[in-house]
Amino acid sequence: MGTKAERRAARERVGAYHQAKLAELLTNVVAAVGRYRAGEVDACTLDETIHHYHRAAGELWKFCFAGGGGSHAEFIAGVLDRMAGDVETIDWWERATPRRRQ
Repeated sequence: MGTKAERRAARERVGAYHQAKLAELLTNVVAAVGRYRAGEVDACTLDETIHHYHRAAGELWKFCFAGGGGSHAEFIAGVLDRMAGDVETIDWWERATPRRRQ
């Protein structure tokens, strides 16, 4: 476990990542609302998009915060650093897409 300052920096890094990814997820909802207002989709389709957002935001939250305190934040900050170094990302919207039964 790092110093108090390192843990705080890790929490801030994870919090910033969480906020940025939530903003990305919300673009899907905003687009769906626009399509609904334009009459391109019905209320059920908009509702499905909102539920999809809810699942994706939940998966994102679990990744960022479900492990608890400072050591989890340090671990996740390290994962984020490695992902950035490898130019790797997690598509939270895709991760929350229900699997189709065959």
